[in-house]
Amino acid sequence: MVPGGAAEHDREHEHPMVRPDLRLVAAAPELRIAVERPDGSLRSPVPIWVVCAGGQVYVRSWYRRDTGWFGQALRSRRARISVPGLQADVTVEDVGDASPAVSAEVDAAYRAKYGGGAGMVTAAATATTLRLDPTGRQAVAFIAGEE
Repeated sequence: MVPGGAAEHDREHEHPMVRPDLRLVAAAPELRIAVERPDGSLRSPVPIWVVCAGGQVYVRSWYRRDTGWFGQALRSRRARISVPGLQADVTVEDVGDASPAVSAEVDAAYRAKYGGGAGMVTAAATATTLRLDPTGRQAVAFIAGEE
């Protein structure tokens, strides 16, 4: 958990990010996500917008769908992400709009980072909110900010 973090929901998550990682992710205009296929191989990486809120990493799509990177992420729940200086395997948690407090934090982060949120703070986009959590051995590199 991020010491002194503003969001109490941080305590619920197994591998929250620490400040060096959050700075790397927050500084990146987008991250590249390669979602895991059913056979364990990775799809080609796709650039997507990313924000940090409450010590966690979140991504959204324009709307919920069963195709493309988003649909595959919902099915596999596993991906590899990268930003400059950081690459890690993650689990993908579909948080959607289940928590008004988390949704408000993520909305605010999109507005701050992308100048008004550019469509990523609509009800349809909020329903696509995914939290990315570092996994296994990669969690150590993710948290340490190593490649």
